[in-house]
Amino acid sequence: MDISKTFRIEAAHRLPNLPPTHKCSRLHGHSFRIEVHVEGPIDPHLGWVMDFADLKAAFRPLFDALDHNYLNDVPGLDNPTSENLARWVWEHLKPELPLLAAVTVHETCTSTSTYRGA
Repeated sequence: MDISKTFRIEAAHRLPNLPPTHKCSRLHGHSFRIEVHVEGPIDPHLGWVMDFADLKAAFRPLFDALDHNYLNDVPGLDNPTSENLARWVWEHLKPELPLLAAVTVHETCTSTSTYRGA
């Protein structure tokens, strides 16, 4: 069974490795949606894979680090593409969420990146 919880962050960034003429090399912001998926068996007694409140608690430190911040200043996100952000979230959540299956970052309404681990 796969369950997920979606988090919203507002953050600014720029992509420093792009040519200066590319629009994403300039400072801009997004209303990111980050989906955290966990996968595992349904506990026969509780009836769930895990408590959504535990998922929210595991994400809280990441939310605090990302929301309303300049992503380029977050350690490990010097080139904060949506792909790198998805991997960064995975790397920070996996120790807390052993059942972590995927992290999807929605940079815009139509553009997403999904990371499922190395």
